[in-house]
Amino acid sequence: MAADIGELLVPYMPTIRVPRSGDRVYKSECAFSFDSPESEGGIYVCMSTFLGFGREHVERHYRKTGQCVYMHLKRTIKEKATGASGGGVPKKKSQIIFELEKNEDLNNEDYEYEDEAKLVIFPDHYEIPLPNIEELPALVTIACDAVLAARSPFEKQDSESWEEELKDSKHENNLQQLDNGVRIPPSGWKCAWCDLRENLWLNLTDGTILCGKWFFDGSGGNGHALQHYRETGYPLAVKLGTITPDGADVYSFDEEEAVLDANLAEHLMHFGIDMLTMQKSENVNPVEIKPRISEWEMVQESGMKLKPMYGSGYTGIKNLGNSCYLSSVMQIIFSIPDFQRRYVGNLQRIFDYSPLDPTQDFDTQMAKLGHGLLSGQYSKPPMKSEVIEQVMKEECKPHPQGMAPRMFKALIGKGHPEFSSNRQQDALEFFLHLINLINRNNNGSDDPSEVFRFMVEDRVQCCQSRKVKYKQRKFTFGVDWVPKKLDVSIDMPDLLDISHLRATGLQPGEEELPDISPPIIMPDQPKGSLLNHFMESPEIDESAVMQLAEMGFPLEACRKAVYYTGNLGAELAFNWIIAHMEEPDFAEPLLPTGYNDVSHSEVGLAGGASSTENQPPEEIVAIITSMGFPRNKAIHALKATNNNLERALDWIFTHANNEDENETASDIDTQSQIETNAETEPAGPRIKDGPGRYELFAFISHVGPSTMSGHYVCHIRKEGRWVIYNDHKVCASEKPPKDLGYIYFYQRI
Repeated sequence: MAADIGELLVPYMPTIRVPRSGDRVYKSECAFSFDSPESEGGIYVCMSTFLGFGREHVERHYRKTGQCVYMHLKRTIKEKATGASGGGVPKKKSQIIFELEKNEDLNNEDYEYEDEAKLVIFPDHYEIPLPNIEELPALVTIACDAVLAARSPFEKQDSESWEEELKDSKHENNLQQLDNGVRIPPSGWKCAWCDLRENLWLNLTDGTILCGKWFFDGSGGNGHALQHYRETGYPLAVKLGTITPDGADVYSFDEEEAVLDANLAEHLMHFGIDMLTMQKSENVNPVEIKPRISEWEMVQESGMKLKPMYGSGYTGIKNLGNSCYLSSVMQIIFSIPDFQRRYVGNLQRIFDYSPLDPTQDFDTQMAKLGHGLLSGQYSKPPMKSEVIEQVMKEECKPHPQGMAPRMFKALIGKGHPEFSSNRQQDALEFFLHLINLINRNNNGSDDPSEVFRFMVEDRVQCCQSRKVKYKQRKFTFGVDWVPKKLDVSIDMPDLLDISHLRATGLQPGEEELPDISPPIIMPDQPKGSLLNHFMESPEIDESAVMQLAEMGFPLEACRKAVYYTGNLGAELAFNWIIAHMEEPDFAEPLLPTGYNDVSHSEVGLAGGASSTENQPPEEIVAIITSMGFPRNKAIHALKATNNNLERALDWIFTHANNEDENETASDIDTQSQIETNAETEPAGPRIKDGPGRYELFAFISHVGPSTMSGHYVCHIRKEGRWVIYNDHKVCASEKPPKDLGYIYFYQRI
């Protein structure tokens, strides 16, 4: 039998590899789905690429690559049997033969694991049980052992707590404390300004006891501690009632976050407080004690009997360790029809044309996540028999639900210092990061992120001639305007009508400013004196500059306008501003032609043919090509932007759809080609116009002192009712906290 198995594997030996250091073995998650060894069909690991595939997708990989040998892994979870006394029946230990994280949804003391591994040879599905040391060739045995022992490429290394990582305060070692004789009693505290007796904070500089911030339900304080800081600048405060021998809650108003104070005991002793004798308590009047619904409870709708939701569109996302920001954003993204059509609607085409390593393909992982959320495959209700059994036994067994998108999180955070970590992140920053990745990986297909773009109309009127100029520019959320989280409660409307803000264009009775390109006045000097000319400061009509500056334009832009129009007056300079106000260097300091490269000034001013010497600096070209852009495109971009690296990169992105010009073309041909492209280039991302009425369909809420800590939850309106998505928990919302949202999403109706 051993000889037969050995002979059977001989043709496939060249395709069986032993994992080397650096090889990633994907045995916990399918590359195209969220199947795992715990799924009904288990998972198949390619013995050449070490990619994992569910039962529905392994055939695709076999047909595409011709790889025939896979390791099939299956883990069965069983509840431990109980004896007559209710304790566990002594039984042999769980049979775990491959390294894999245990299911966090289950109490591992009540369940046992049975692992099964075998080699499967396609296309006949011939199976060889493992371990099988005696019958397998030595190389195959070594490869199988290495795969079974390999650790997950997504193994967590950071803390998975939702609590923020407190940092040492920068004031802990140099905090100034006043010798004012203040001594704090062990109890009976009240606010020095308003006599409140709860949520009190002791300022560690002058010993003043003041109330904290106001809570959303009307309780809390009047914010006198913060007001005191603004008046005095005393930065640190400790919350009374939280002081114990182990520490206390310390807040830095200057750093705007909770902090650690290594010298807290010394700072408290200054006011007569001995940490070693303190106990945690809240200083409240017993008569006034009443339950307070915190912001945390309101956002998560804690204390309410929420009905779980199952099926298509009601799949939760497991928390991978401070990943609630990702869960909230992706739930909303795939509730938008444009994203559903782009990724889930093209699922088969994306999967069929995916690269050999689909774990690193953005479209594949987006389609995989979207299908997992919308298919209902990972959101199935418990069987009626299970529910009846739990009711009869008066016990509640965990019902594993949701997906763990470790592969998606690893890909989307690749190369990013924050999103690649397990630390909590800002949901808004992640949303903008996601939109940027969608744009970069569009590849000519419909861009679903266009739903977040719109057009803005600018109207400028000349104060002298009263003529007007209308210009339109594309507005991208997060680029032109970056919102900031405010700790306030706002009554957001379900319906929003902004029809009155619609752009109107040129109105009857208005006269349009002429759309001219102002002439650039060149000095009338012989070529020999050009060098001296450029070494002198340019002559500028300062009175014309001040006229333009009084209209609100940047001073440097006004100076450039007057200079480039030959000091011919404010009106002509105004026209220059209108024509150039959208350029990236519009407000940069004036740098007349020739200041950057005097050695080439004569050629440039003469307008003659270019020479091979007039090339961009090679070090700048190398920087751009190292980013993956073609060399000829880097050179054209630098020439078009006067060798400005930042503007050159912007030029490349805005000319992404243009044909690459020939690198050996002359400068005249290059310039004419650039001008032609500027005239014929596509209009850019499409702007979908329509009625100005919008309806609120989703919002993300946040609780915590900072958007980089705490917890995120999202609510989405589906099928006429609000649904709360709290990581893997998906329930019908009873009281959606629409006034406590962080990011709101409206759709046109």
